[in-house]
Amino acid sequence: MNNKHWGSKSSCDDDVFPGREKCGKTRGQSGNTMPKIKPKGVPFYSQGHESGKMEGLRTGASVLLLLLPCTRSQGLSLPPEPSSNSRIARKSMTRSTSVPTPPPVEEPQSGAAIDVLPGDDLRDILRRLSLRRLSLADLLRAALACHRWLRVAARCLPRAPPLLGHFFHPVNISSPPPIKPKPAHYDAVFAPLDASSPRLSLDFAPEASRFELHDCHQGLLLLEPTVSLPRMILPRLLVLDSATQRRALLPPPPRDTVPDDHRWRGSRYYVGSALLSRAHPSKLCFEAVCFAIDGGHPRAWVASVDNGECRWRALPRDEEVVVDFHPWWFERRCVHAAGKMYWHICSSGRVLVLDPATLHFSYLLAPSVLGDDFFKYRVGETPADGRLCMVTVEEQVMQLWVRGKTRCSDNGWYLEKEMNLHKVYDTVPGLPRDVISRVKSIYLSDIDAGHTGRLFIQMLGYGHHSFDLNTGELKRLPTNGGKEYGHPVYAYFLAWPPAFLAQEQQLPVD
Repeated sequence: MNNKHWGSKSSCDDDVFPGREKCGKTRGQSGNTMPKIKPKGVPFYSQGHESGKMEGLRTGASVLLLLLPCTRSQGLSLPPEPSSNSRIARKSMTRSTSVPTPPPVEEPQSGAAIDVLPGDDLRDILRRLSLRRLSLADLLRAALACHRWLRVAARCLPRAPPLLGHFFHPVNISSPPPIKPKPAHYDAVFAPLDASSPRLSLDFAPEASRFELHDCHQGLLLLEPTVSLPRMILPRLLVLDSATQRRALLPPPPRDTVPDDHRWRGSRYYVGSALLSRAHPSKLCFEAVCFAIDGGHPRAWVASVDNGECRWRALPRDEEVVVDFHPWWFERRCVHAAGKMYWHICSSGRVLVLDPATLHFSYLLAPSVLGDDFFKYRVGETPADGRLCMVTVEEQVMQLWVRGKTRCSDNGWYLEKEMNLHKVYDTVPGLPRDVISRVKSIYLSDIDAGHTGRLFIQMLGYGHHSFDLNTGELKRLPTNGGKEYGHPVYAYFLAWPPAFLAQEQQLPVD
């Protein structure tokens, strides 16, 4: 409110109080002596008057708005009440120029404009805004406004868990072969997907600096100790929920979980661990699995964690699956794809599969053109529809194989996409031109599990790159402080749906 609009006069003019009639008269009209007040303008709501009066309206509109609510009790001096004779004379003089009082305007109640919208219209508005400018965080804030908005916003949020970014261990920038970089362990860091994604970290768990990432699934991170242990010993596991900053430290399975543990302990070879399932996103209730080779057959231990309590159980050896090679060739981490878990085997034409529903192991053959030539390939999901696929970039050719049976299928796979990467690799500064040097320094590290349609390609001495399957664009992943993206790169999804939306998604909209 601007104080310069408040007047210094002790009496209110007629233009300030439009409901009060003019009080200017001569001595002959009544016995009272009244000063003649000259009209200065018209009320701000009047129409059809001279331009001079409208000009006074424009300059004094704010004064009118400020003074209209005032009364005697607020310190304003009002003109004296005129006599009955002067009142009759004044009516005849001002009848043609008086302005009628406008009818009262009913102000809408607070929130009425939005409450009259049907639930379907409100939902369409939020959906259109979410496609244009609203982020996931904005929709979650809208869901917390009231119960009605909670039910509507629950239907605008995506059904699939949203990707927040990627976790990885930074590594020193490598040198071209045959120079090997010095091994160094750095704490896991988080790279957000975009500016609207939260900045997550593992600072809430100081003990995480003594562990390294081994799996990421359903909003949970699984870490194993960095200290090397004898291969027959199953390690402790650290499970973190970075979004809610909760953690659980799992002890190794007791020996009595396997009745004849002494029989297999001498030949046991521990391979790795993984997250199996999660009961509810709002609780730290989950299952994890450890996997080892006992006497040439795989065995799994399952840990069930419920609010800090851990219970281990050991499964019988899967004697239908024979491991006829040294278990050292197993890759220690698993890949979640198409509802199952896969362990790659170095220089092999097959992968080991674990079905989370039945907890049975099996082998899956790769296409013969990949396995027979010992091509390096990776298992993953197609970004569009989540089908099981295999990808390779050997010999500067990208091949995308999808699981399915056709007339031209190879071990249950068919080639869906193929692309020559020779010209794409030529855009990398300093990369050797000869094929032999490129084969030694380039390999496919992983398929982005975040369904972004990217492949992670490691070029030793020339950076870690991402290749877009749709556009064919090759980009180097950013470096920071002389460090680059390490392998592997874990896609981190938010546990979905949030607890306060889990029930609302099942309710009808008003």
